[in-house]
Amino acid sequence: MDERKGVTRRNFLKTGAMVAGAGAAGVLGLSGMASADSRTYATLIDLTKCDGCKNEPMPKCVEACRKVNIEKFPNPQEPIKDLWPQKTHDDWSKKRDVVNTLTPYNWTTVQKVEMEGEEIFVPRRCMHCDNPPCANLCPFGALNKYGDGSVVINHDLCLGGAKCKSVCPWHIPQRQSGVGIYLKLQPMPAGGGVMYKCDLCHDRIKKGLIPACVEACEKRLGAKKPLFFGMRDEILKRAHDRAKEINGFIYGEKENGGTGTLYVSRVSFEKIDAKLKEARSTLTLGRVENPLRDVNAWTKGFLIGPILSGLGAVGLALYHKNKKEDADAESRKPKSAEPAAQSENEQREDQ
Repeated sequence: MDERKGVTRRNFLKTGAMVAGAGAAGVLGLSGMASADSRTYATLIDLTKCDGCKNEPMPKCVEACRKVNIEKFPNPQEPIKDLWPQKTHDDWSKKRDVVNTLTPYNWTTVQKVEMEGEEIFVPRRCMHCDNPPCANLCPFGALNKYGDGSVVINHDLCLGGAKCKSVCPWHIPQRQSGVGIYLKLQPMPAGGGVMYKCDLCHDRIKKGLIPACVEACEKRLGAKKPLFFGMRDEILKRAHDRAKEINGFIYGEKENGGTGTLYVSRVSFEKIDAKLKEARSTLTLGRVENPLRDVNAWTKGFLIGPILSGLGAVGLALYHKNKKEDADAESRKPKSAEPAAQSENEQREDQ
C-alpha cells in the first residue's frame, strides 16, 4: 500500500508547505533533479510493424491499458465546480469511451497518418523522459521518476495544477476536475482536480511483469510485434540495429534529453510530425530540447510560478482555518473594558 495514501487535510497542509519550500530551494540549483541511467527500462515502438490493430474493435495496446488501469480512473463528485477564479473545468467523465486521444480515462492512443499511399500508425503515451520536467518541477512532489524508468503521478497528492502538462513538450498529462485533495481546500488559486497519464505499468514492473500494452501486442502478433520492452541500453541497441536495417530514423534517443519511449521509422519523424500538425493533432512528434538545461531563463518562469501558487493555496487554506479558530476563541473570551481601551489607543497610534 502507498505510504502516502489516506492524505488528510491537516497533514496535507503541513507537508504541502514543506514540499513547496523544498521546491523553492531547488530553484537555485535544481537539487535532487530526477535522472535515469542506461539500466532503467525502456520501450521501443517499431512503426514499420504496427498496423494499428485496424481489424480490431480498438487497438490491443489501448484496450489492455484501459483494463489494467480502470481502478485508477477518476470518479468525480457531482456537480463539478469550476476552477476558481475561472469559469471552466475539465470533465471527461461523460466521454470515458473516447480512445482516439489521451484522456484521464485513456492513457494510450494510436494515431494514423497517410504518407505516399502508406498508412503509418503511431502508438502514443507518456514518453517517460530520462530527466522529466514534469517530475522535477511539480511544486508539491506529486510526480516521481523511479529507478525503473517510470514517471508516475501520485493521485493522492496531485492538485491538478496542470503545470506538468504545460512543461511536457508533448502535453501528455490530462486533467479531471471534481476529484482529488483540492476538493478539501477550495477555493483554490491553483489546481482543480487530478492529472492522469501512463505510468509504464509501474506496479506490474515491481512484480516482475511487463507493461500491459507490450504484453497485449506480443499476444496478438508474437515475433512480429512492434512493441519491445527491456533495459534501456538494450532497447537503444535494438533501435539502432533496426534503423540501420531499414535505413530509418530514431525518435526519443535525444529528444527532451532522452526518453524511455523510443520509436523507429522508415519515414523521417519530421515528415510524420508535419502530417500530425496538418491534422491539428495536439500530440506531435517534433524535435525538442530538454528545457531544464537553461536554469536561469526557464526554471524561473515555470518553477517559481507554480511554487508561489502552491504556497498561495496552502496559505489561503490556513488563513480560512485560522480565521475560524480565532473567531471561535474570540467568542469564548470574557467581556472587558480594558482590552477595548487598549484597542482604541492602538488605533490612535496607527493613525
